[in-house]
Amino acid sequence: MTLKHRVETTLAPAPLPQFSQGVRKGPLLQVAGQVGVDPATGEYVGDDVGSQTLQVLKNINAIIEAGGGTFDDVISLRVYLRDSGDFAAMNTAYDAFVPAHTPSGVLPARTTVVVGFAVPQIAVEIDAFAALAG
Repeated sequence: MTLKHRVETTLAPAPLPQFSQGVRKGPLLQVAGQVGVDPATGEYVGDDVGSQTLQVLKNINAIIEAGGGTFDDVISLRVYLRDSGDFAAMNTAYDAFVPAHTPSGVLPARTTVVVGFAVPQIAVEIDAFAALAG
């Protein structure tokens, strides 16, 4: 039986006590939903969806690397937007990051939904699922 273990890094925002940044079991890694917080400052990078999307993807990448993988190992991403009007700006930021970090050329599957956030500074949240080598 493969044990599961918590994946943590200081290169992504610390999680609340109720969950882990990531959990790995065998080659599978689930990254908890990340928001646009700079781990160095603990502050939101801005209130616009573009800058938050880039920070979220950097946070996800840091957790995947801490788990022993690369962004190219990501199978799927789930994007949660504050406002449907943010879709184009999120996509622009997403397109600036994801293809550049996916050298295989196989982009992750993606789901995007519009939700309400309890914290008004959050413009976007993204979680990731990856299958890592070894």
